[in-house]
Amino acid sequence: MKFSSWSAAVTASLLSLSSGALAAAIEKSKGPTATQNFELTKEMLEISVFGGQTIHAPQVVNSGFVTTTGRGPRALAKAYAKFGVEISPELLLILEEILEALGITVPGTTGTGSTSGTGGTNANQTTSASQGMVAAVPQLFDTEYLAQVSIGTPPQTLMLDFDTGSSDLWVFSTETPKTQENGQTLYNIAASSTAKQLEGATWSITYGDGSSSSGDVYLDTVSIGGVTVTNQAVESARKVSSSFTNDTASSGLLGLAMNSINQVQPTPQKTFFSNALDNLAMPLFTANLKKEEAGNYNFGFIDTTEFEGSISFINANTTQGFWQFESAGFAVGNSSTTTITSVPHQAIADTGTTLLMLPTAIVEAYYAQVQSAQLSQEFGGYVFNCNEDLPNLTLAIGSYNAVVPGGLINFAPADDISPTGSSTICFGGLQASSGLPFAIYGDVFLKSQFVVFHGGNAQLGFAPKPTTS
Repeated sequence: MKFSSWSAAVTASLLSLSSGALAAAIEKSKGPTATQNFELTKEMLEISVFGGQTIHAPQVVNSGFVTTTGRGPRALAKAYAKFGVEISPELLLILEEILEALGITVPGTTGTGSTSGTGGTNANQTTSASQGMVAAVPQLFDTEYLAQVSIGTPPQTLMLDFDTGSSDLWVFSTETPKTQENGQTLYNIAASSTAKQLEGATWSITYGDGSSSSGDVYLDTVSIGGVTVTNQAVESARKVSSSFTNDTASSGLLGLAMNSINQVQPTPQKTFFSNALDNLAMPLFTANLKKEEAGNYNFGFIDTTEFEGSISFINANTTQGFWQFESAGFAVGNSSTTTITSVPHQAIADTGTTLLMLPTAIVEAYYAQVQSAQLSQEFGGYVFNCNEDLPNLTLAIGSYNAVVPGGLINFAPADDISPTGSSTICFGGLQASSGLPFAIYGDVFLKSQFVVFHGGNAQLGFAPKPTTS
């Protein structure tokens, strides 16, 4: 049996179950309830059959995103914009000050605030390999994770933001106006022999700050880490908001939520994951995001070296198009025996949102245990002294308790509007979800967990990371 050019140790950990093994283990009709999860142990994942090549996409360093200024308020505004929540005048003023410090000019700015710094997003097949792996690359303070995606024939490599909170694959292209480009790698439509326009199809995404991106649609070959889909809908940007123009490191976005929220009209298109699903060795992908270093997404297999203990599965509610689930409550502190306080809430697992955004009751209870914490109008959210030793936050997801280390909640310097200044105040990675339709378990949470997105059973799986990571 031949494997790709990995070390034998890593290859041995990439698992593909025999036909029906995982499905039998977590059969939907016998699956977890809202309060009791199904536990999948490593012993259930013994190798039966390797379903094809195992491919590891090399990590890529993004040197174009090095600015620390205003990371916290920008991440907060990004979440609001993504889900259509009005951005407060106070936060708009903060953003305008940040943009001014960054030297970013916003057309039409009148001095009442700008939202161009929000980074608001979101926004047939053959499989050359049944397994694939793609490295996620963090930008400073993990605000955005990018990964290599190949589009067209011959392949053109673009760096895209993988987003489990949206369902569009859209890119900067040769159709994007020159005035709206800023060094992004472009999808050259004419250079791809397999590109064909989807006649009559258009897309348009409007963000919470009133800006929008839009364009037309092509069908082309798309590959991620060796998994290839033909006739994948690729949305070509004929217009992009200035927030995307200013993000020079990213050439677009690849959505991994449900097909139902795809924005192509008149007929919504399938996501890359949905198109590839039937040909994957296992109908799932996993996210292993990390703090201040590259993580990875695996498609079609589970790597047992990336988690400890068992994977705890809970049913996902996909009716609204997201990887939505119910969380039961929380605990604050570093004790493993801390009692869970009941605060039931609906949440989504969203790699496209940087922060962890929870009900106000949880956020207030957490920061009540942080002596220097305060809700700051000046900075747009909760801040605290950078040298504060933050407690852990435990979130109860069914019968599984997910622990978010306090170190992850120290997100970024806050008092850094001047790029040459020093910081003593830090912005919290945990903020309130007030105004949002659900809590958002974004990257601050996801970096603490190994997460399985099971498309076959519409389930989410969570497991602790190895203590050495």
